[in-house]
Amino acid sequence: MRNITQSRKLAGVRYDVRGPILQEAERLEREGHQILKLNIGNPAPFGFEAPPEIVDRLQQVLTEAQGYSDSRGILPAREAVARYYTEEGVAGVTPDDVYIGNGVSEMISLVLQALVDDGDEILVPSPDYPLWTAQVTLSGGQAVHYPCDESNGWMPDLEAIERLVTPATKGIVLINPNNPTGAVYSAELVRGFAALAERHGIVLMADEIYERILYDGAIHEHAALHTHDTLCLTFSGLSKAQRVAGYRSGWLAISGDRTRSRDFLEGLQLLANMRMCANVPAQHAIPVALDPASNWSGIAELCAPGGRLREQRDTAHRLLTEIPGVTCELPGGAMYLFPKLDPEVYPIVDDQAFVIDVLQATHVLVTNGRGFNLPTPDHLRFVTLPSVPVLTEAIGRIGGYLATVRR
Repeated sequence: MRNITQSRKLAGVRYDVRGPILQEAERLEREGHQILKLNIGNPAPFGFEAPPEIVDRLQQVLTEAQGYSDSRGILPAREAVARYYTEEGVAGVTPDDVYIGNGVSEMISLVLQALVDDGDEILVPSPDYPLWTAQVTLSGGQAVHYPCDESNGWMPDLEAIERLVTPATKGIVLINPNNPTGAVYSAELVRGFAALAERHGIVLMADEIYERILYDGAIHEHAALHTHDTLCLTFSGLSKAQRVAGYRSGWLAISGDRTRSRDFLEGLQLLANMRMCANVPAQHAIPVALDPASNWSGIAELCAPGGRLREQRDTAHRLLTEIPGVTCELPGGAMYLFPKLDPEVYPIVDDQAFVIDVLQATHVLVTNGRGFNLPTPDHLRFVTLPSVPVLTEAIGRIGGYLATVRR
């Protein structure tokens, strides 16, 4: 009898956020240990409840949402997304330019399957949200990572990115605000990304799921505002700002020049048809969430001084940077910290093994920096969603462990 093996398409595909480190945490939990989980941006377990108007709407529609919808999504949801971008100043987005997905993750998968041929290159930030690199690889392409400069607030260098463009380059990914660094890009930098994409005729893919989670007066700039002569694909949804990650309600909005993109868009429609449709009840949350009267359900207050997300970010940043040999850029957005452990103080060779050692010693679960396609083993990613007391306890344990391994 021959062995049943995994597809060769999975060679080189990694998703460490839910990989061996999480598996070790689950093993420890089975042994009866309580694990403080600072590894995934999932608001609900940390007491961030869904806005009541969204929950009420889903309860109302359950009896009428039992069948398939249009493969692109229900019309009221697509209308709400198109209206949102129109009000934000993005020209030409209609309901026919919107696809509703089971979260942004599904739409990333569909887009890359429809776009990427074997050997195609997609420019992806380093560090990145690792699903981008994994899906490019799974689609047969090559993720070419452009560096973001930690000494400059994790900003990318457009001139350095342009040097990476080749005839095989088919698209560029812009994650703004960035996961895992929390960097928020200026309007000037976003315009530069759009101009680069237009000069080379490549697709600009803007992952903007954290667009409303902003601190200290940071302003988010839609990439679609500046893309006219090439295609812009904007990804966003409700999982973070509206705290309904489990509802799996995200979208793709298409803008820019569609005249040279008909073949790709036909392929995208084919793949959308093949998956039938997204979760229909959760689609009904989108018009409620994007109603201007909802004010995005109070996310600005959570991020303002005195708001819970802001206080947790500040506390975690202060505690981490008080540990000898640990530095961390203060993020302008999102819900993560990405601290650096000085290699002269902490000589880490294998950061995944190091994080597992931390987990076993402290029962605190974080993620290693190379899991986000950073080339060096000297960073960790912390989720800042737990309450201040939980963050204080978790970082205190990690600080105690680091004291035992400092050079």
